[in-house]
Amino acid sequence: MRLIFAGTPEVTLPSLDAIAASSHELVAVVTRPDAPAGRGRRLVRSPAGAWADERGIEVLTPAKPREPEFQERLRQLAPDCVPVVAYGALVPPSALEIPKHGWVNLHFSLLPAWRGAAPVQHAVLHGDEVTGASVFELEAGMDTGPVYGTLTESIRPADTSGDLLGRLATEGAGLLVAVLDAIEAGTARAHPQPADGVSLAPKITVEDAKVRWSDPAFAVDRRIRACTPAPGAWTTFRGERVKLGPVHPVANATPLAPGELLAERTQVLAGTATTPVVLGEVRAAGKKAMSAVDWARGLRLNPQERFQ
Repeated sequence: MRLIFAGTPEVTLPSLDAIAASSHELVAVVTRPDAPAGRGRRLVRSPAGAWADERGIEVLTPAKPREPEFQERLRQLAPDCVPVVAYGALVPPSALEIPKHGWVNLHFSLLPAWRGAAPVQHAVLHGDEVTGASVFELEAGMDTGPVYGTLTESIRPADTSGDLLGRLATEGAGLLVAVLDAIEAGTARAHPQPADGVSLAPKITVEDAKVRWSDPAFAVDRRIRACTPAPGAWTTFRGERVKLGPVHPVANATPLAPGELLAERTQVLAGTATTPVVLGEVRAAGKKAMSAVDWARGLRLNPQERFQ
């Protein structure tokens, strides 16, 4: 089939590689417009756009997919199908109708669970033991279209969102190509999502990433892992924001008040509503990430000092 791929961040690259290695013809990539990045705020191409540039594939960067010029170019390119992975913009019905087989979206959850922008982060945050990926037909609703196929993936006890998303992106790429193959062969069947089991996964904000030390240790652990690597879990210490890497709860440790810190020779503990957690990496404002032991050694913690 003639394909136009729609996607933006790095998580799209396994799917692009898989499509490029398939029997299908990739004629263009649709991605979000170049965005300012870094200290110089220089405009930077998205990972999906950069991938296409390197291979001489046409890149389309509409500000919004409803733009008439963009939709006219879609018609000219005449794709049979538009596979989508983390594109990041709402596609209107007028654009959805252009390809013969519509737009087919790889989503990183077992739909109808975790519809929305941050399915992997919410699965980790809420302590799910199993998640997966779904390939479904894009329609006007938020991740509501009929599903062509799914795969499952266990969430490991120490998984960050980045760890889990990496595995799902790789495995999901194979699922996406398998669905495209079935659509071309005429054997694909999309099934409506069940009405039960719907949950929503809105974008995780910076405020959501603030650690709540009054939560139990398991909830502190989940929040930090869910927000790693983005947007990055954080707390405040001596009035300044500090970013935290994954922690792990410990039993039989010295009881500490929520947020209270205890620096030992080989580890630094922080109190929660239940048992303390051992801190991993700490990144103070304007500094590089370092081990919690090195961070505490440089500060000379006072007794009963705490994160806020």
